[in-house]
Amino acid sequence: MRVRLKDVAAKANVAVNTASTILNRRPNSWASKETAERVFQAAEELGYRPNRAALGLRIGRFNAIGLLIADLNNPFYTTFAHHLTIHAEAAGYDVVIESWRSDLQRERTCLQEILNRQLDGVVAFLSDPQTHQAFLQKQFSSGTPFVVFGTAVGRELPVDCVISDFQSGLQQAIASLLRDGHRRFAFISALAEGQSDGHRSRLFTELMEQQASGGVEHEIIRCGPAIEDAYAVARKRLEAGKRPTALMAINDLAAMAAIRAAVDTGFRVPEDVSVVGVDNIPLGRFLPVNLSSISQPIGKIAEKAWELIHGRIESGAELGLPQQVVFPTEFLVRESTGLVSG
Repeated sequence: MRVRLKDVAAKANVAVNTASTILNRRPNSWASKETAERVFQAAEELGYRPNRAALGLRIGRFNAIGLLIADLNNPFYTTFAHHLTIHAEAAGYDVVIESWRSDLQRERTCLQEILNRQLDGVVAFLSDPQTHQAFLQKQFSSGTPFVVFGTAVGRELPVDCVISDFQSGLQQAIASLLRDGHRRFAFISALAEGQSDGHRSRLFTELMEQQASGGVEHEIIRCGPAIEDAYAVARKRLEAGKRPTALMAINDLAAMAAIRAAVDTGFRVPEDVSVVGVDNIPLGRFLPVNLSSISQPIGKIAEKAWELIHGRIESGAELGLPQQVVFPTEFLVRESTGLVSG
């Protein structure tokens, strides 16, 4: 039979409420050090495990948050989850991870279902937070702690938001490629079916159009979110006429696929084709050709997301209006970009 709290209390010769206060490490415990040690010893000997769900319902706190991500196959999200769980666990919280698998219908379902879990708040990567304005406003109005990742600086959301400003990093990357002599650019936009061009794709187009007077050509190559999709479209484009000499991708995973496509079609990276990713995931630094990437500070972003969600859980309305925190990005030049040959 399952060991109950009253069994621990009886063995330690204390009241049930005292045992509960000690085992849950509540700050209002008046028990002596000797009493606390006796309760913990009794719990260990009996093999007692607190029923966190029951406790959460009783005190209105589960010490758990949800993390909603787009794709478990993309190392960016797993790297973020790694950093977030470190901060959460240090504060005694669990993290429940759910993926909407780059499926917009599943994204809507996950948003609804994750709120039915026994969680104190949610951190979410969404396809386009602007399309979920009404939902997010409802969460903020009802007091549900919610932190999302924004798509553009200056576009306010009704919940706490963490934003990476990709303009600075993209500008740096394009400027570097132009200095290397590149004049034909392509951007691999790997997105979920039905998802409109994301902020990164639109920003690429805006920045490239500023170079039109210099004879610079650019195009968007659209495909699905899987690495196989990016490989297929990159290879097809490289095999066609007047190929781009600079391939930029919406994320590092798509950029890695582009490098493989270039190699398989007989092109050298970066001598024939330069490739740029976005996110700066750790794996990119250990490829045979180290990936040049637009870096966002994943660790700092995870830390800020935790501070925001934890602050809302602990303080609630005392934090006031939704906060928007912006992190800059930076282009890191490595081996996959270089001078145009010939």
